[in-house]
Amino acid sequence: QVQVVESGGGLVQPGGSLNLSCAASGFTFNAYFIRWYRQAPGKEREKVATISSSGIVMDYGASMKDRFTISKDNAKDSYYLQMNSLKPDDPALYLCNLYTPFGGHDYWGQGTQVTVSG
Repeated sequence: QVQVVESGGGLVQPGGSLNLSCAASGFTFNAYFIRWYRQAPGKEREKVATISSSGIVMDYGASMKDRFTISKDNAKDSYYLQMNSLKPDDPALYLCNLYTPFGGHDYWGQGTQVTVSG
């Protein structure tokens, strides 16, 4: 059973930083992509960034690249989203998505909540 688990969310003051983690397990395919999305109340789900299973950064959502960095730790086989200079419009449920464009695999985690206040 494929599992995708996010962690690292929390409450941070404007201008602060958070480092979100995504760990995926329970699958046998080798090539896939990890995408971070965010979902704020009343807004459409928004893509934040994409990275390949080999650690190649594929893209960032509009206006994300200057403050957010997606990465992979090969030793831990985990993926991260470093978020800096957080703003009042960044709060959302941040979701990790594992998918394969041609294999039909598409798995989501439960998300980790990010709140910016203070």
